[in-house]
Amino acid sequence: MSTSSTASSRSARTPLSQFRALLTKRRATPPHPLPDEYARAPRPAENAEPSLVEDESVQHTNTLTPRQLADQYVETLADLNPVVGAALGLRPGDDTMPDFSPAGSHTLADAQRATLAALDAAERADLPPEEERAARLLRERLSAELAIYDAGDTLCRVSNLFSPVQACRSVFLLMPTDTDADWSVIARRLGNVPAAVKSYRVSLDEGIAQGVLAATRQVETIVDQISTWIATDWFQDFVSTGPSSLRSELKAGADATTAAFAELRDYLVNTYTPAAEGTPDAVGQQRYLRSARYWTGSDLDLEATYRYGWQEYHRLRQEMYTVADAIMPGADPQTVMRHLNEYGEAVEGPEQIRIWLQQLMDDAIADLDGTHFDLADPIKRVESMIAPPGSAAAPYYSRPSLDFSRPGRTWLPTLGRERFPVWDLISTWYHEGVPGHHLQLAQWVHVQDRLSRYQVSVGSVSAATEGWALYAERLMDELGYLSDPAHRLGYLDAQMLRAVRVVIDIGMHVGMVIPADSGFHPGETWTPELAREFMSLNLGRDQKFIDSEIVRYLGLPGQAISYKLGERAWLTGREAARAARGADFDLKAWHMAALSMGALGLDDLATELARLP
Repeated sequence: MSTSSTASSRSARTPLSQFRALLTKRRATPPHPLPDEYARAPRPAENAEPSLVEDESVQHTNTLTPRQLADQYVETLADLNPVVGAALGLRPGDDTMPDFSPAGSHTLADAQRATLAALDAAERADLPPEEERAARLLRERLSAELAIYDAGDTLCRVSNLFSPVQACRSVFLLMPTDTDADWSVIARRLGNVPAAVKSYRVSLDEGIAQGVLAATRQVETIVDQISTWIATDWFQDFVSTGPSSLRSELKAGADATTAAFAELRDYLVNTYTPAAEGTPDAVGQQRYLRSARYWTGSDLDLEATYRYGWQEYHRLRQEMYTVADAIMPGADPQTVMRHLNEYGEAVEGPEQIRIWLQQLMDDAIADLDGTHFDLADPIKRVESMIAPPGSAAAPYYSRPSLDFSRPGRTWLPTLGRERFPVWDLISTWYHEGVPGHHLQLAQWVHVQDRLSRYQVSVGSVSAATEGWALYAERLMDELGYLSDPAHRLGYLDAQMLRAVRVVIDIGMHVGMVIPADSGFHPGETWTPELAREFMSLNLGRDQKFIDSEIVRYLGLPGQAISYKLGERAWLTGREAARAARGADFDLKAWHMAALSMGALGLDDLATELARLP
């Protein structure tokens, strides 16, 4: 297929036999021989069903269960997108990079259609509940991804998070660095980054040709990120700790990657930006609904969701005033949060705050294990990290590999700061670490044999994972861990951030009108400028963070609302289960059962949670 695919070719299907043969050839001829130690790297078991990339008959594939099909798809995806393989720890010796071109996207779409066709034959009325749940997830996820592909949205993947640009750097933070062989793989993968960057440009060129472009606000942000990586010699610094025996290969790879990003930056400035002039920041209702389905696993009523965001905003605003008054009588929340930033408890230095956050997570594990959760030993290992320069402003979490050889990690972007107030970090680290993201995603890895690899990894839905993490913050408040008024104000500020996201994300993209009773520009239509003002008035965050957030919302339509909608589903499911069980309801047992279900979208999450013991 030509790399300049058209809208019609996006929806066309490659014959399944040709698709299998194509991928079989790719898999059979690795670009480099693997070192001996990788011959024992985790791969599918010898007696496991083969992946969709192997030259199997359609009839044989159709005899597989939905969970087996889902696991086959994980293997296929790891072949087509080696960054996924690195993230899951499935391909420790793989030095390849994804094909980000339209041809690469087309091949992935064919794999998704082939999987759905096999799933049609595998589904039947008498499937066990665990198979039915896996089938529903697989169908919903792949259908949501195909809707985005068929609409051409993959031709304008330009944002400050989750774009191919970030993937070409983050993959190296996911790779093992323990041995010379590990570093040899890194050196070769660095050498393959320039081709991946060029394939990304092919997609952007096709987007220009078809009139499918990102807004210049997104382009400017990526240009700034790339400039930071180049100015700080990020790739050269990354390889500087490699073995001296590979120093020349590592330096050559780092230099080639840096040069490729410099060329991409010039292309974005000189070619893409002029073409993108006039592209609106807002994506409109049709694309927003399509994207929101991907992030939430549900078709949303945007009017009702927008109203819910405002309801939460008003509720939280009242709570924040109450807590602020307890800290500084008569002061509003903004005044109190500014005071806490300047005079409240703080930690000096990036390394010191990293250690402080590590201790916070270790203490949470010690306190919660056996009381509110039952934690397996591998889950008790989580690492606090400082995010590399050029990251987005918000803290984040990276999940453990499927064999736990790489632990879960929390990441704090310093944004050049040396002083770190902790009033708003405590609740955030309950969200990112324990009992938030780490507890959920590490538990998934622990129970993967009961589910499928798909359900515990690439099948995850943002609303379910971010919803759990937001629920985890609320749980720690319920358990009394945020009794200090300053810490509780930090929690409420984090909650307010998620409520504001619902309001302005839908508002900006769909053009919602600001309600008459809002107390803020009533009757006006949302713009990025109004969103910036609204966040500044209602959050204890600096302008650098707020600006990064607005760029994020505009570049990832629908992602920002997944937190609050997911939390609502978790709370609804918990209260329904509590009502059904009455005095027999055991919160710890419910938590562990809920965390062992694997991924679910909002179409199913609350209902499944309500059924748990």
